Amino acid sequence: MSNHKVWFITGAGRGLGVELTKAALAAGHTVVATGRNSAKVAAALGAHPNLLCLKLDVTRLDEAQAAVAAAVARFGRIDVLVNNAGNFYAGFFEELNPEQVRSQLETLLFGPMNVTRAVLPTMRGQRAGLLLNISSTAGITGGMFCSAYAAAKFGLEGWTESLAVEIEPFGIRTMLVEPGFFRTELLTQDSTTFAEPSIPDYADRSKATSDAWSGMSGKQGGDPAKLAQAIVLLVGLEVPPTRFAGGADAVGVFEGKAKGLLAEADAHRALSISLAHDE
Repeated sequence: MSNHKVWFITGAGRGLGVELTKAALAAGHTVVATGRNSAKVAAALGAHPNLLCLKLDVTRLDEAQAAVAAAVARFGRIDVLVNNAGNFYAGFFEELNPEQVRSQLETLLFGPMNVTRAVLPTMRGQRAGLLLNISSTAGITGGMFCSAYAAAKFGLEGWTESLAVEIEPFGIRTMLVEPGFFRTELLTQDSTTFAEPSIPDYADRSKATSDAWSGMSGKQGGDPAKLAQAIVLLVGLEVPPTRFAGGADAVGVFEGKAKGLLAEADAHRALSISLAHDE
């Protein structure tokens, strides 16, 4: 890929999507910025000669295909796909209803699959491209109140790792970004849906946890503008990393998970390696 790239970003109307679009444009790239309401995306970003704003609900494959076709018709190629659109269904698993869990998976897992399915034929034709999936530290380590969210992000991680080896022969790379807590709109009422308290056994923890999550909104330590600039820098490398820990807290999560897995591998090593057929 040349130094100038055509980016295709989902969820570009707010939060990290806005910052990523601005950072890519500032670095001289072209951006196709998409969102469920293209007018809101355009309003958030303003006018720019290298910017195209398009409507895209990532849960709809037909909209993904239409947006990709419009992007290629306008700019001729797509070099970087950023699957960024997201929301958060927060709550204890038993209090999240099945529809909420499915909705979480639709947006965070099947959404990126839809957009990637629409983009890959173009990237294969180019024999070049970068698939960049915005994951989360919740895709590395699960946590209370995050069962649906972590299920979707763990799925995103496994799918991306598996897809990577399938598309690498075509010159297409993948990159996972796992941000920690950043001051975006994820924890606002527009993006977070809390499960309705319904089980007395969870009542005290449910209220305390939802209050804590809500109280964090707007106070997270991470600066999304700096994360966006870091991502643009990494995309420009000849070999982008397969994973990037976004923030000091994310580095800690990576290290904790790695140490935990090693400890678990050692804990019952003799039993683990004793399970082969006796030949």
